[in-house]
Amino acid sequence: MLDLLPDLCDEHGDKVTVLEPLFENFGGEAVFWGQAVTARCLEDNSRVRELLATPGTGKVLVVDGGGLLRRALLGDQLAKMAVENGWEGIIVYGAVRDVGTIGELGLGVKALAASPMKTEKRDLGDVDVILNLAGARIAPGDYVYADLNGIIVSREPLSHPDL
Repeated sequence: MLDLLPDLCDEHGDKVTVLEPLFENFGGEAVFWGQAVTARCLEDNSRVRELLATPGTGKVLVVDGGGLLRRALLGDQLAKMAVENGWEGIIVYGAVRDVGTIGELGLGVKALAASPMKTEKRDLGDVDVILNLAGARIAPGDYVYADLNGIIVSREPLSHPDL
C-alpha cells in the first residue's frame, strides 16, 4: 500500500488534483488519508493547537502557512496531541520542527521543510477556509490522500481495495 496514489490516479484521474511535489515526508506513517480540516496561519500556530486538541479520527489537518519557513507550525508536542486525538495526518505548507520525534510517531506529516524556531502565540489565524496552495484548491471536507509519491485531493471519497 506504499504506492496508493498512483493507483488512485489511474482509477480516478478525472476526480483528483495533484499537489505540486513540494512536500517532504516527516511523519512515522508514509501513507495517510482523510477528510480535510483546513487552517490558514502565518508564523502563529494557535489555530493548529486548537484543532489538534479535538477528535481527528478520519481527518487530515491541512495548514496553509503561506510557504513561510522561518517558524515551525508543528512540533513534537502538537504532533503527540494529534496522535492522542486520532488524527490521520497533517500537511503543512510551511515548516515543522522536532522532526526526529515526529518521525517516530504513528502520524502522517508532510511539510515543505524543517525549521528549529517555534512560532509566536498571538491567537491569529482562520479555520474552515478554502485553501489554494501547491497548485490545488482544498476546501473543508474534501478528501486528501498522501503517500511517498505525493498528495492528491478529491471533492468526494475515492474507492480502492486498500482504503
